[in-house]
Amino acid sequence: MDSSTNQIAKSKETEPTKRKHIKDKRAYILSLSSAHTNTSTNTSRFGSFQSPPFLSLLSQQEFEPLTMSWLVRQVVNNGRLQSSSRIRALQHAARTYATAGKEITVREALNSALDEEMGADPRVFVMGEEVGEYQGAYKITKGLLDKYGPERVIDTPITEAGFAGIGVGAAYKELRPVIEFMTFNFSMQAIDHIINSAAKSNYMSAGQISVPIVFRGPNGAAAGVGAQHSQCYAAWYGSCPGLKVLCPYSSEDARGLLKAAIRDPDPVVFLENELLYGESFPVSEEVLDSNFTVPIGKAKIERQGKDVTITAFSKMVGYALKAADILAEEGISAEVVNLRSIRPLDRPTINESVRKTNRLVTVEEGFPQHGVGAEICASVIEDSFEYLDAPVERISGADIPMPYAPNLERLAVPQIEDIVRAAKRACYRSS
Repeated sequence: MDSSTNQIAKSKETEPTKRKHIKDKRAYILSLSSAHTNTSTNTSRFGSFQSPPFLSLLSQQEFEPLTMSWLVRQVVNNGRLQSSSRIRALQHAARTYATAGKEITVREALNSALDEEMGADPRVFVMGEEVGEYQGAYKITKGLLDKYGPERVIDTPITEAGFAGIGVGAAYKELRPVIEFMTFNFSMQAIDHIINSAAKSNYMSAGQISVPIVFRGPNGAAAGVGAQHSQCYAAWYGSCPGLKVLCPYSSEDARGLLKAAIRDPDPVVFLENELLYGESFPVSEEVLDSNFTVPIGKAKIERQGKDVTITAFSKMVGYALKAADILAEEGISAEVVNLRSIRPLDRPTINESVRKTNRLVTVEEGFPQHGVGAEICASVIEDSFEYLDAPVERISGADIPMPYAPNLERLAVPQIEDIVRAAKRACYRSS
């Protein structure tokens, strides 16, 4: 029997089974207070307790109210919740699903953040190549020209130095420009305005001039675009006093950090990743609120662990999380720290994690010399050296311009297996 026939047969068997499971699910969940079950153990989704196979078929909308109704029934019947692994697992599952009511892409998160901030503050405007009529090279500014008009969504010629300089001048006059670079590699054309005009003016004016401007766009490696479109500038801009440098990973990061950047009184370099624009992430109702922001300078623990700390930012956070899944299968508990902010760097969170795990792996796409990982290593050596049980491991891009050939390009940027190997070395595990 070929694969297509197998698929049809499987689907015919699954539908009646699914209908039966759905029919029985309420009776089962409401009877969970019984101590007797004869079903298989499920440890992957709801913790380590007995559950029948149909639980994996439930949607969030089906699972959450049934679970919560059972928890309420326990309170009514017993006056309190019993401290059992089954109850704790269900409580955790209910909380997890309750905070993830919707999924949006990073592109949608950035677009909504821009839209809301432009709607809330008439001083906010967007300027860059193809941000208006074309709705952005990556469609981040989609719909904004129709809504706010050409005076606030401004298409520019191909002159990064020109429109970056105009943006800084507008910020001097208390407007809040958002300057889009088609790629941050092109920001090299405008670096005089970013560093000398924007970053240093507040200090040189003794605080009399604020420069509330955001420079945003894709940063780092994409796919098959060569050396002049693939460099990571996190370490470059992160070394400059007067700038704030942000690197979002998820939709929550993108939305909350961009809103915070636009509201900030100082110049912000906002480094996105082209390959993340189409990625979807769950977001809570809190994240979708127009007042939601992510604090600048605060890292996020994406995954708790006790054996090794992995720090990462932007796309590398996803790689670190996948590496942590692989490590968990081999008995290594990895804590993943999403830096979010490169400058200011959340040194307390990093050091606190290292003091717990006693090991550190840093991950970045940029060049190894003078990189973000090198700065993190220095911070940990200065503040937490006596807690380290192994040498710090640094994972970075290769110390070469990005190759164009796909096979060489893959070798030039960190991969999940590189992170896994480094974490094992830090834990003195050879296999």
